[in-house]
Amino acid sequence: MTDVSVPSWPAVAGSFVLVVACVAVVARERLGLAREVAVAAVRAAVQLVAVGALLQWLFRHAGLAGSLGWVAAMVLVAGGVSARRGRGLPLARTVSTVAIAVAVTVTLGLLVAGQVITTHPRVLVPIGGMVVSGALQATSLTLLRVRDAVSDSRAQVEARLVLGQSGADAFAPHLRSALRTALVPTIDTTKVVGLISLPGAMTGLIIAGVAPLEAIRYQIVVMYMLLGAWAVAALVAGRLVERVLFDDAHRLRPLSTGGRQSWTTARPFRVPARSRS
Repeated sequence: MTDVSVPSWPAVAGSFVLVVACVAVVARERLGLAREVAVAAVRAAVQLVAVGALLQWLFRHAGLAGSLGWVAAMVLVAGGVSARRGRGLPLARTVSTVAIAVAVTVTLGLLVAGQVITTHPRVLVPIGGMVVSGALQATSLTLLRVRDAVSDSRAQVEARLVLGQSGADAFAPHLRSALRTALVPTIDTTKVVGLISLPGAMTGLIIAGVAPLEAIRYQIVVMYMLLGAWAVAALVAGRLVERVLFDDAHRLRPLSTGGRQSWTTARPFRVPARSRS
């Protein structure tokens, strides 16, 4: 492995000129985003420095328990972020958090059990972060599409309920559409990996001096890992939200309209008695 020149702190500060250029562009075009760009850039730097310091301590002292705790914390944060995409859906935060947690547990569990990766914090934490990020995106897309389907296609779902279909059968076409939408981005990314751009893991290893043919082995694992995480997260999120959308009588619950009113207090669409069996 060859020595790699890591940018010094003055060099990092010098790269801020790119942020200044971005601010100049948005200011010149009167986009109203100059302050937001500057705040985002400063916030990113502060967050990365803080995380870097924490990770340095974690790698030296925390061990496996600390690594798993870090991954668990990432899952909780991701669950809260994803729940915003499903705002209005019943138990959106619980659904998103459970979906991400299941995807991370299954994916990391299989990788560790198959001795594809080690449990060393320097490996487990970054890989766990990538898995959480992928599961977050899949869950967010699924909840967003499900919420839109409930909002835009309620009449169609209720018509199927009137005809005697169960809640799962009545919502099945919309759930399939949501799952397809959630999986398309990672499928497309997997198709063109290496052709359009060099992915982050591979790029980082190459910059660190690893031979390209060795770096791609790690990247193949990462792509397959993300593909599996996206699929599990989307499926679990879809199935869970499908369950909470309907009550025991197969009535479609209304979306929450915000404020203090709970979705449980709203009056759901009632299915005729012959359709509730």
